Amino acid sequence: MTLQSPPQQTSWWAERTTIIRRYDEMESRLTAPVSERMLDLACLRPGMRVLDVASGMGEPSLRAAQRVGPSGFVLGTDLAGGMLEVAREKARALALSNIEFRVADAETLEVPAQSFDAATVRWALMYMPRPERALERLWRALRPSGRLVCACWAGPEQVEYWSLPRRTLARFCPPPPPAGPDAPGVSRFSDPERLRPLLARSGFAMEHAESMHVPVMEAADGAGVVRWIRELGGPVAKLVEGLPPEAQRAWEAEVARECEHHRTGGKVFLGGVTWLVVARR
Repeated sequence: MTLQSPPQQTSWWAERTTIIRRYDEMESRLTAPVSERMLDLACLRPGMRVLDVASGMGEPSLRAAQRVGPSGFVLGTDLAGGMLEVAREKARALALSNIEFRVADAETLEVPAQSFDAATVRWALMYMPRPERALERLWRALRPSGRLVCACWAGPEQVEYWSLPRRTLARFCPPPPPAGPDAPGVSRFSDPERLRPLLARSGFAMEHAESMHVPVMEAADGAGVVRWIRELGGPVAKLVEGLPPEAQRAWEAEVARECEHHRTGGKVFLGGVTWLVVARR
């Protein structure tokens, strides 16, 4: 999913662009409601200029370009150039000429001051080593009264795509320790109020926060979920690989059992609760 990552995570995402691309259609389709709601909250209109930080493979920047139309403009940035190549392919397929993708670090982003009407950051702010620096850059890029819309995950107990692999692994070995409250990680801004002082120090006024549940992956059964976890890699996958073969098979069976609690309409869906936060320059 869309991330702005510290250097070690940047190389992780770059190495796995091919794998991430394999699941991109699924994730983009399932998470479309989050992207669309972010653009609603940004109050996009034709002719507006939008800055999307940590665009990844084009969410929500491509949708923003469709909303602002030929008279508008969208700049999408990310640290992973390989992912942006996929976003460019999508833009060409959609015949969008009002969007540009640029490799850039949000914490050092250089764009003309007051050159954008709105900015979006989907599931990335919590992974940044110094999110306050990115917010300062975004504040500078926005025009007076410009809106910033951020999506951040809720706590682990509300984000099953993250918690289920770890909970099932706990039967076989200690799961990866959660990040500290101020360290980059999924749950860093699980309470949107943690964002308020950070936004204020950067010059923003937090105006609104709302939550919604969204799936990020679907599979026919638990085996599909196991494959998704293993292929994307990460701390859980690495720990599983270190288990004896019989323990790995037992973990897979445990995942399959747990997945049945998340079956709807013949498929297993894993996702979580996300917060959408709106701030004004």
